Amino acid sequence: MPWAHRRALLDRLGPDACAALRLDWNFWARPEQLAPGSKESAIDRDDWSFWLILAGRGFGKTRAGSEWCVEQARKHPGSHGALVGATAADVRDTMLSAGQEMVEGASGILAVSPPGFMPVYEPSKRILTWPNGTVGTLYSAEEPDRMRGPQHHWGWADELAAWKRLQDTWDQLMFGLRLGKSPRMCITTTPRPLPAIKELIKNPRTVVTRGSTYDNRDNLAEVFFDSIISKYEGTRLGRQELHAELLDDVQGALWNLAMIDAARVVEEEVPALLRVTVAVDPAVSTSEKSDETGIVAGGVGLCSCKGSPELHAFVMRDHSGKYSPNGWGSEAVALYNRLQADRIVAEVNNGGDLVESNLRTVDQAVSYRAVHASRGKLTRAEPVAALYEQGKVHHVGGGLVKLEDQQTQWDPTAKMKSPDRMDALVYLITDLMIENKPSIPSSGPLNIPILGGKQGWGVGR
Repeated sequence: MPWAHRRALLDRLGPDACAALRLDWNFWARPEQLAPGSKESAIDRDDWSFWLILAGRGFGKTRAGSEWCVEQARKHPGSHGALVGATAADVRDTMLSAGQEMVEGASGILAVSPPGFMPVYEPSKRILTWPNGTVGTLYSAEEPDRMRGPQHHWGWADELAAWKRLQDTWDQLMFGLRLGKSPRMCITTTPRPLPAIKELIKNPRTVVTRGSTYDNRDNLAEVFFDSIISKYEGTRLGRQELHAELLDDVQGALWNLAMIDAARVVEEEVPALLRVTVAVDPAVSTSEKSDETGIVAGGVGLCSCKGSPELHAFVMRDHSGKYSPNGWGSEAVALYNRLQADRIVAEVNNGGDLVESNLRTVDQAVSYRAVHASRGKLTRAEPVAALYEQGKVHHVGGGLVKLEDQQTQWDPTAKMKSPDRMDALVYLITDLMIENKPSIPSSGPLNIPILGGKQGWGVGR
């Protein structure tokens, strides 16, 4: 409709009707953003318990989840809802990343609530209280035990694929979703081929809404498409993050997500570390088309799995990205100091002495060891993958998604170039567990954790 016609129509409506129209989500939403069974929804089905919005970045998942929560609060006076985000900050704060602004974000609950039905938000108590007595309690997926006991009529789970303790948190959430005649849950997430998500899709009580970034193009900045879409369109990561395809493990890859998830731990489960290393795989150029510089950090510590102490590696940080030579040097040294690491190891096949010079320009005293990658990528990676298969390498938390994607997507049999984050990881584990493996103390008391147990874990060194 031409703007002049729209203006004339709005003038006829009057200010009150225009104000009401602005807040009418059913009018503005695309059909796929409305809950199944709604009058204008793309899905005509009302016998569901789980509405899984499996969509790409920028689709409008957060707006759909926020509006659905406000609708539940209005339709069910005095009800109790659960709002679960990937981390405490994801639930509480305005984040820059799309899909993580549940309460205070641009598309969060406070932003979409009408003036006459605005909830009172008490951050210290982690609750939202609507005028009709409905209460929404905020939870972090990092703290599943907080959900033991509380009961809910409805809930919103945001970015499920990024939850660090996905299965534990989901289980506790389901135990408490038991109030009312038909408790329901809205789940908004970009897809990853995780067992919990696959199981949810197969559940006959689940309705799945799929969508891509392109579905919401009219509401996204053109610069986003110029800088992000053009970069990732046609790639495997783009198929997952933009088109929301649920991609299975790559045949021929040395790693798979099931292997990584089986050994994943949270930060509180990291034992006292015997050594910490920062590994760097420097980029050879600094143009827009340059590779990333891989910067991955971790440590090695003692664990008890079969009654005797074993050395296990813990991958803690991935600070990889596109940097200038001084930029990656500064980032690597900053991470080295932050973690009180013992050394930086860096691959020098292409940079030679300039790699060490770059690091010492930032900090002359940094402990450094050069890595000469004389063996092929596959030959170097296979022993590291074998340690993963043995359960001796643990990823700490869920913040290593890009690294894990590179691990699970690299097929050496297809002559694919090995990615930079993964290369840095291989250098890291090789330094910690293969070429410079520390010895196990032979005397004195050993305060070591039992993997899978609930006691004995130490934090840091």
